[in-house]
Amino acid sequence: MNKPTLLVLAAGMASRYGSLKQIDGVGPNGEAIIDYSIYDAARAGFGKVVFVIREAFAESFRKAFDASRFGGKIEVDFVYQELDKLPEGFEVPEGRVKPWGTNHAIMMGEEVISTPFAVINADDFYGYDGFRTMADYLRSLPEGAKGDYAMVGYKLSNTLSDYGTVSRGECRVGADGFLCGMTERTGVRRLEDGRVVYDGEQGPEEIAADATVSMNMFGFTPDYFERSRELFVEFLSEEANRENLKSEFYIPMAVNHLIGSGQATLRVLTCDAQWFGVTYKEDKPEVVARIAALIAEGEYPAKLWE
Repeated sequence: MNKPTLLVLAAGMASRYGSLKQIDGVGPNGEAIIDYSIYDAARAGFGKVVFVIREAFAESFRKAFDASRFGGKIEVDFVYQELDKLPEGFEVPEGRVKPWGTNHAIMMGEEVISTPFAVINADDFYGYDGFRTMADYLRSLPEGAKGDYAMVGYKLSNTLSDYGTVSRGECRVGADGFLCGMTERTGVRRLEDGRVVYDGEQGPEEIAADATVSMNMFGFTPDYFERSRELFVEFLSEEANRENLKSEFYIPMAVNHLIGSGQATLRVLTCDAQWFGVTYKEDKPEVVARIAALIAEGEYPAKLWE
Protein backbone atom coordinates (compact mmCIF):
# COMPACT_ATOMS: atom_id res chain seq x y z
CA MET A 1 0.00 0.00 0.00
CA ASN A 2 1.11 3.57 -0.68
CA LYS A 3 2.24 5.64 2.26
CA PRO A 4 -0.61 7.51 3.97
CA THR A 5 -1.09 11.24 3.41
CA LEU A 6 -1.33 13.99 6.05
CA LEU A 7 -3.93 16.73 5.48
CA VAL A 8 -3.21 19.86 7.54
CA LEU A 9 -6.10 22.26 8.20
CA ALA A 10 -4.41 25.67 8.07
CA ALA A 11 -7.10 27.88 6.53
CA GLY A 12 -8.33 29.35 9.84
CA MET A 13 -8.39 33.11 10.00
CA ALA A 14 -6.67 33.12 13.44
CA SER A 15 -9.04 35.80 14.73
CA ARG A 16 -8.61 34.87 18.40
CA TYR A 17 -4.84 34.62 18.19
CA GLY A 18 -4.49 37.95 16.38
CA SER A 19 -2.01 36.90 13.68
CA LEU A 20 -1.17 34.11 11.25
CA LYS A 21 -0.43 31.68 14.07
CA GLN A 22 0.13 28.76 11.69
CA ILE A 23 3.60 30.09 10.82
CA ASP A 24 4.50 31.68 14.16
CA GLY A 25 7.83 30.40 15.49
CA VAL A 26 7.83 28.41 18.74
CA GLY A 27 11.06 26.42 18.33
CA PRO A 28 14.62 27.65 19.04
CA ASN A 29 15.27 28.38 15.36
CA GLY A 30 11.85 29.76 14.47
CA GLU A 31 10.19 26.38 13.91
CA ALA A 32 6.38 26.53 13.93
CA ILE A 33 4.14 23.90 15.49
CA ILE A 34 3.52 22.69 11.93
CA ASP A 35 7.23 21.90 11.59
CA TYR A 36 7.08 19.49 14.52
CA SER A 37 3.93 17.87 13.13
CA ILE A 38 5.55 17.34 9.73
CA TYR A 39 8.75 16.05 11.35
CA ASP A 40 6.74 13.54 13.40
CA ALA A 41 4.59 12.55 10.41
CA ALA A 42 7.63 11.90 8.20
CA ARG A 43 9.34 9.67 10.76
CA ALA A 44 6.02 7.88 11.42
CA GLY A 45 5.80 6.91 7.74
CA PHE A 46 3.58 9.50 6.05
CA GLY A 47 4.67 10.11 2.47
CA LYS A 48 2.95 13.38 1.63
CA VAL A 49 1.58 16.45 3.39
CA VAL A 50 -1.22 18.58 1.93
CA PHE A 51 -1.88 22.01 3.43
CA VAL A 52 -5.40 23.48 3.26
CA ILE A 53 -4.91 27.26 3.16
CA ARG A 54 -6.63 30.44 1.95
CA GLU A 55 -5.73 32.44 -1.13
CA ALA A 56 -5.50 35.53 1.10
CA PHE A 57 -2.25 34.33 2.69
CA ALA A 58 -1.16 31.75 0.12
CA GLU A 59 1.98 33.59 -1.00
CA SER A 60 3.48 33.95 2.48
CA PHE A 61 2.45 30.46 3.54
CA ARG A 62 3.75 28.69 0.43
CA LYS A 63 7.01 30.60 0.64
CA ALA A 64 7.46 29.56 4.25
CA PHE A 65 6.45 25.91 3.83
CA ASP A 66 7.58 24.77 0.40
CA ALA A 67 9.16 21.34 0.01
CA SER A 68 12.71 22.64 0.46
CA ARG A 69 11.96 23.54 4.08
CA PHE A 70 11.56 19.87 5.00
CA GLY A 71 14.79 18.69 3.41
CA GLY A 72 13.08 16.36 0.93
CA LYS A 73 11.79 14.15 3.75
CA ILE A 74 8.16 14.41 2.60
CA GLU A 75 6.22 15.47 -0.51
CA VAL A 76 4.31 18.77 -0.19
CA ASP A 77 1.15 20.05 -1.85
CA PHE A 78 -1.35 22.88 -1.28
CA VAL A 79 -5.12 23.23 -1.75
CA TYR A 80 -7.41 26.17 -1.05
CA GLN A 81 -10.55 26.53 1.02
CA GLU A 82 -12.66 29.39 -0.30
CA LEU A 83 -16.26 30.42 0.25
CA ASP A 84 -17.22 29.90 -3.37
CA LYS A 85 -16.01 26.29 -3.55
CA LEU A 86 -19.54 24.93 -3.45
CA PRO A 87 -21.44 22.11 -5.18
CA GLU A 88 -23.09 22.95 -8.49
CA GLY A 89 -26.31 24.89 -8.03
CA PHE A 90 -25.30 26.69 -4.83
CA GLU A 91 -24.01 30.24 -4.34
CA VAL A 92 -22.40 32.06 -1.44
CA PRO A 93 -25.16 33.78 0.57
CA GLU A 94 -24.96 37.57 0.49
CA GLY A 95 -23.03 38.88 3.48
CA ARG A 96 -21.27 35.61 4.34
CA VAL A 97 -17.56 35.94 5.18
CA LYS A 98 -17.04 32.98 7.53
CA PRO A 99 -15.50 29.79 6.08
CA TRP A 100 -17.78 26.76 5.74
CA GLY A 101 -16.10 24.76 8.50
CA THR A 102 -13.67 21.93 9.11
CA ASN A 103 -15.35 19.25 7.01
CA HIS A 104 -15.56 21.61 4.05
CA ALA A 105 -11.82 22.14 4.51
CA ILE A 106 -11.23 18.38 4.33
CA MET A 107 -13.17 18.23 1.06
CA MET A 108 -10.58 20.48 -0.59
CA GLY A 109 -8.05 17.63 -0.44
CA GLU A 110 -9.95 15.36 -2.81
CA GLU A 111 -8.16 16.59 -5.91
CA VAL A 112 -4.70 15.60 -4.63
CA ILE A 113 -5.28 12.69 -2.20
CA SER A 114 -5.80 9.08 -3.28
CA THR A 115 -4.45 7.17 -0.25
CA PRO A 116 -5.79 6.70 3.28
CA PHE A 117 -5.12 9.98 5.04
CA ALA A 118 -4.95 11.65 8.43
CA VAL A 119 -6.31 15.08 9.29
CA ILE A 120 -4.81 17.48 11.84
CA ASN A 121 -5.07 21.14 12.86
CA ALA A 122 -2.11 23.33 11.97
CA ASP A 123 -1.90 24.91 15.42
CA ASP A 124 -2.05 21.79 17.59
CA PHE A 125 0.96 19.79 18.80
CA TYR A 126 -0.01 16.11 18.75
CA GLY A 127 3.27 14.34 19.59
CA TYR A 128 5.12 11.61 17.71
CA ASP A 129 3.20 8.74 19.27
CA GLY A 130 -0.05 10.15 17.94
CA PHE A 131 1.30 10.18 14.38
CA ARG A 132 2.83 6.72 14.76
CA THR A 133 -0.41 5.30 16.11
CA MET A 134 -2.43 6.79 13.26
CA ALA A 135 0.09 5.82 10.56
CA ASP A 136 0.13 2.22 11.81
CA TYR A 137 -3.67 2.10 11.64
CA LEU A 138 -3.86 3.54 8.11
CA ARG A 139 -1.17 1.17 6.84
CA SER A 140 -3.03 -1.80 8.33
CA LEU A 141 -6.11 -1.20 6.17
CA PRO A 142 -6.62 -3.55 3.21
CA GLU A 143 -6.26 -2.13 -0.29
CA GLY A 144 -9.43 -0.33 -1.33
CA ALA A 145 -10.88 -0.19 2.19
CA LYS A 146 -13.93 2.03 2.62
CA GLY A 147 -15.58 3.40 5.73
CA ASP A 148 -12.83 2.23 8.10
CA TYR A 149 -12.12 5.47 9.94
CA ALA A 150 -10.24 6.30 13.13
CA MET A 151 -9.34 9.12 15.48
CA VAL A 152 -6.81 9.67 18.25
CA GLY A 153 -8.67 10.56 21.45
CA TYR A 154 -7.41 12.97 24.11
CA LYS A 155 -8.43 13.70 27.70
CA LEU A 156 -10.44 16.93 27.86
CA SER A 157 -8.66 18.38 30.89
CA ASN A 158 -5.36 18.20 29.01
CA THR A 159 -6.65 20.23 26.06
CA LEU A 160 -7.87 23.47 27.68
CA SER A 161 -6.42 26.97 27.50
CA ASP A 162 -5.95 29.12 30.58
CA TYR A 163 -6.68 32.24 28.52
CA GLY A 164 -10.08 31.69 26.95
CA THR A 165 -12.66 29.23 25.76
CA VAL A 166 -12.17 26.42 23.23
CA SER A 167 -14.39 24.12 21.18
CA ARG A 168 -14.06 20.36 21.53
CA GLY A 169 -15.81 17.32 20.11
CA GLU A 170 -16.99 15.22 23.09
CA CYS A 171 -16.84 11.51 22.17
CA ARG A 172 -19.03 8.63 23.29
CA VAL A 173 -16.93 5.48 23.00
CA GLY A 174 -18.33 1.97 23.18
CA ALA A 175 -16.78 -0.89 25.11
CA ASP A 176 -15.44 -2.21 21.79
CA GLY A 177 -13.38 0.94 21.27
CA PHE A 178 -15.49 2.31 18.43
CA LEU A 179 -17.05 5.76 18.42
CA CYS A 180 -20.79 5.82 19.11
CA GLY A 181 -21.18 9.55 18.53
CA MET A 182 -19.56 12.94 18.89
CA THR A 183 -21.04 16.22 20.10
CA GLU A 184 -19.47 19.61 19.39
CA ARG A 185 -19.09 21.56 22.63
CA THR A 186 -18.38 25.29 22.40
CA GLY A 187 -17.24 27.75 25.04
CA VAL A 188 -15.41 25.01 26.97
CA ARG A 189 -13.44 26.37 29.94
CA ARG A 190 -12.21 25.44 33.41
CA LEU A 191 -13.80 27.28 36.34
CA GLU A 192 -11.91 28.50 39.40
CA ASP A 193 -13.25 25.55 41.41
CA GLY A 194 -11.75 23.10 38.90
CA ARG A 195 -14.98 22.08 37.19
CA VAL A 196 -15.13 22.15 33.38
CA VAL A 197 -18.19 23.61 31.65
CA TYR A 198 -19.38 24.43 28.15
CA ASP A 199 -22.05 26.73 26.72
CA GLY A 200 -25.30 24.77 26.84
CA GLU A 201 -28.65 25.90 25.46
CA GLN A 202 -29.75 27.12 28.90
CA GLY A 203 -26.37 28.37 30.09
CA PRO A 204 -23.16 26.71 31.36
CA GLU A 205 -23.33 22.92 31.65
CA GLU A 206 -20.74 20.72 33.34
CA ILE A 207 -18.71 18.17 31.41
CA ALA A 208 -16.41 15.47 32.85
CA ALA A 209 -12.80 16.62 32.98
CA ASP A 210 -11.64 13.16 31.84
CA ALA A 211 -14.05 12.98 28.90
CA THR A 212 -12.53 11.74 25.64
CA VAL A 213 -12.45 14.52 23.08
CA SER A 214 -11.45 14.90 19.48
CA MET A 215 -8.61 17.24 18.62
CA ASN A 216 -9.28 16.80 14.90
CA MET A 217 -6.71 14.03 14.50
CA PHE A 218 -8.75 11.75 12.27
CA GLY A 219 -7.91 8.97 9.85
CA PHE A 220 -10.06 8.42 6.75
CA THR A 221 -10.14 6.31 3.62
CA PRO A 222 -10.58 8.22 0.32
CA ASP A 223 -14.30 7.41 0.09
CA TYR A 224 -14.77 10.04 2.80
CA PHE A 225 -14.54 12.74 0.13
CA GLU A 226 -17.51 11.45 -1.86
CA ARG A 227 -19.57 10.90 1.28
CA SER A 228 -18.75 14.43 2.46
CA ARG A 229 -19.83 15.94 -0.85
CA GLU A 230 -23.21 14.25 -0.55
CA LEU A 231 -23.66 15.43 3.03
CA PHE A 232 -22.58 18.98 2.18
CA VAL A 233 -25.31 19.18 -0.45
CA GLU A 234 -27.81 18.14 2.23
CA PHE A 235 -26.35 20.75 4.59
CA LEU A 236 -26.65 23.54 2.03
CA SER A 237 -30.13 22.43 1.02
CA GLU A 238 -31.40 23.30 4.50
CA GLU A 239 -32.65 26.89 4.45
CA ALA A 240 -31.59 27.49 8.05
CA ASN A 241 -27.96 26.68 7.22
CA ARG A 242 -27.97 29.03 4.24
CA GLU A 243 -29.60 31.89 6.15
CA ASN A 244 -27.29 31.57 9.16
CA LEU A 245 -24.17 33.35 7.93
CA LYS A 246 -22.10 31.64 10.64
CA SER A 247 -23.31 28.06 10.10
CA GLU A 248 -20.48 25.56 9.60
CA PHE A 249 -20.15 22.06 8.20
CA TYR A 250 -18.18 20.41 11.02
CA ILE A 251 -16.33 17.08 10.95
CA PRO A 252 -18.52 15.70 13.78
CA MET A 253 -21.64 16.34 11.67
CA ALA A 254 -20.38 14.11 8.87
CA VAL A 255 -18.86 11.47 11.15
CA ASN A 256 -22.00 11.18 13.27
CA HIS A 257 -24.18 10.73 10.21
CA LEU A 258 -21.95 8.10 8.62
CA ILE A 259 -21.66 6.13 11.86
CA GLY A 260 -25.33 6.45 12.72
CA SER A 261 -26.41 5.31 9.26
CA GLY A 262 -24.06 2.33 9.30
CA GLN A 263 -22.01 3.58 6.36
CA ALA A 264 -18.79 3.69 8.39
CA THR A 265 -17.13 2.82 11.68
CA LEU A 266 -14.60 4.91 13.57
CA ARG A 267 -12.10 3.33 15.93
CA VAL A 268 -10.89 5.51 18.81
CA LEU A 269 -7.14 5.05 19.11
CA THR A 270 -5.24 5.66 22.33
CA CYS A 271 -1.62 6.66 22.67
CA ASP A 272 0.84 8.27 25.08
CA ALA A 273 1.31 11.43 23.03
CA GLN A 274 1.37 14.84 24.71
CA TRP A 275 -1.03 17.38 23.23
CA PHE A 276 -0.74 21.14 23.51
CA GLY A 277 -1.69 24.03 21.30
CA VAL A 278 -1.79 27.75 20.68
CA THR A 279 -5.30 29.15 20.69
CA TYR A 280 -4.49 32.54 22.18
CA LYS A 281 -1.29 34.59 22.14
CA GLU A 282 -0.96 34.03 25.88
CA ASP A 283 -0.59 30.28 25.22
CA LYS A 284 2.65 30.74 23.29
CA PRO A 285 5.19 30.99 26.16
CA GLU A 286 4.07 27.65 27.59
CA VAL A 287 4.29 26.01 24.18
CA VAL A 288 7.81 27.38 23.70
CA ALA A 289 8.82 26.04 27.12
CA ARG A 290 7.34 22.59 26.51
CA ILE A 291 9.07 22.24 23.15
CA ALA A 292 12.36 23.32 24.74
CA ALA A 293 11.88 20.59 27.35
CA LEU A 294 11.26 17.95 24.66
CA ILE A 295 14.44 19.05 22.89
CA ALA A 296 16.35 18.76 26.17
CA GLU A 297 14.96 15.24 26.61
CA GLY A 298 16.24 14.28 23.13
CA GLU A 299 12.82 13.90 21.51
CA TYR A 300 13.68 16.50 18.85
CA PRO A 301 16.95 17.96 17.55
CA ALA A 302 17.57 21.63 18.31
CA LYS A 303 17.77 22.32 14.56
CA LEU A 304 14.82 20.34 13.30
CA TRP A 305 15.53 20.13 9.57
CA GLU A 306 19.32 19.78 9.45
